[in-house]
Amino acid sequence: MQGADPKLAPVEAPAEEPPQAAAPPAWANAAIPAVFVVLWSSAFIAAVLGTDAAPPLLLTFSRFAVAGVLLAVIAVVSRSPWPRGRLLLHVIVAGLLMQAVQFGAFYTAIGAGLPGGVVALIQGFNPVLIALLAGLFLGEKISRRQWLGFVVGGAGVVLAVAGALHFSASAIVLSFVGLLGLSAGTVYQKRFTQGADVRSSTAVHFIASAPVMGILTLTLEDPKVSDWGAFGGSLAWIVLVNSVGTFLLLNFMLKKQAASRVGTLFFLTPAVTALLAWLVIDQTLSPSAIIGLLLGGVGVLLAARK
Repeated sequence: MQGADPKLAPVEAPAEEPPQAAAPPAWANAAIPAVFVVLWSSAFIAAVLGTDAAPPLLLTFSRFAVAGVLLAVIAVVSRSPWPRGRLLLHVIVAGLLMQAVQFGAFYTAIGAGLPGGVVALIQGFNPVLIALLAGLFLGEKISRRQWLGFVVGGAGVVLAVAGALHFSASAIVLSFVGLLGLSAGTVYQKRFTQGADVRSSTAVHFIASAPVMGILTLTLEDPKVSDWGAFGGSLAWIVLVNSVGTFLLLNFMLKKQAASRVGTLFFLTPAVTALLAWLVIDQTLSPSAIIGLLLGGVGVLLAARK
């Protein structure tokens, strides 16, 4: 008996490939940095309102606890992979630097009376520190034009901050501690956590930082809220917009761009913060601070150009 003619055998249709998610339009990708700067800057205004209603470390703890739970739910619902083993340890270290150190110091400085706009100005040194650390530990090459932008932008920040030296020296030192936490955490995350999912890793950041802030507020403060309305409104904005929105955008940009280039966006936050402070809480800046903000804008244009 002869076998069946292979030419007459049924031909299987090729398996259909699963549909791919549509890439976001070009304008959406282009708008992410601008949206990030505005949302990040608004955090300083919310912090001023929040620390008027409650102790700063209590506000920081509440932010981390609520945001951590919210992002954990988002990660579980979206079936995001959770970091494990050594990667989990790296994510925790990055989170403690970027969250606990940065915001614990910044909020305490704001609670001590340092205006949110001045804290944003001090944070404007972030691109310079990131560039230095990224060059040392990530091998990122910085062009001469970028270095010129860092110098001009840094000079603008120095000029703007000089007018705030009449405030508490300890508050200014705390702001620079928060700056160091942000810069070191950004470079550490870029170096060691590239394989981590944005949603789950950001949730780990908050979950790991919340107990640290909880212990500190119980140890160093009288954790009582004087104005629940202002505290609740500030906390809601900080959690939903700043903790979830801006850090998802930050982590997304760090995956797509060089750390030093993402860092240049922080040169813009002082000017945007000053504008928001004037519009929302009627805070004004000195002429030297305004000139410093203009120099910072020139610096970011030089540093961010391809």
